[in-house]
Amino acid sequence: MDFIKNNLANALTLANLFAGSIGAIHLISGDYQTTAICLILSSIFDFFDGFVARALKSNSNLGLQLDSLADMVSFGFIPGLIMYKALEPFGTELSGLHFPFEIKYIGLLVTVFSCLRLAIFNLDEEQRYYFKGLNTPTNTILLFGLYYAFKETGHFSFLFDHSLLLVILSVLTSWLLVSPIKMMAMKFKSRQLKDNYPKIVLLVGGIAILALFQIVGIPMLVIYYILVSLVFQRQLK
Repeated sequence: MDFIKNNLANALTLANLFAGSIGAIHLISGDYQTTAICLILSSIFDFFDGFVARALKSNSNLGLQLDSLADMVSFGFIPGLIMYKALEPFGTELSGLHFPFEIKYIGLLVTVFSCLRLAIFNLDEEQRYYFKGLNTPTNTILLFGLYYAFKETGHFSFLFDHSLLLVILSVLTSWLLVSPIKMMAMKFKSRQLKDNYPKIVLLVGGIAILALFQIVGIPMLVIYYILVSLVFQRQLK
């Protein structure tokens, strides 16, 4: 019984890694629906591993390391791979200029900075009720949401038809991952309404966005999350 109690959270973390690995394989082959399912599963496992560890008081240094390693695949490698695939059709050309390498590799900057962000987060004890910079799961939702909506509905073609915009997106999201900007965390410090205004605004607006725009609303929701976090910077502490 103690073995299950001490290792249940780690099993969920490894399930996150397993789902993320499958998602990456299907992303490479162009099966975006399966990738979407895998990312949903990874997000669920990623949420509940921490929840279970706290509930069972089974937090450990091993669990901390496993969590970051699993996230590096599900929410580090996959978003970089998304930008890699988005830039792949352009070959060596960027805005009329030809480079001595294929520009798709620029997309992997997202993976590099995701790794850096995860390492910084592990060492920063300040980020309990807010994130410093965009967290890796949210960044993955943004990039995959854009790419999936483009593939399924044709929306955001203005972005995926222009290599320069994709490079800018890769660089911008890489910077957001390690930026000093405070981003909202869905943890409640108290039950007082004044302490939870940002979360209420995010929840109400987020529901409206998803109801109105559905699949297309997924990346829009992340952009809305960033904007709400910027507006309520002083309340995030």
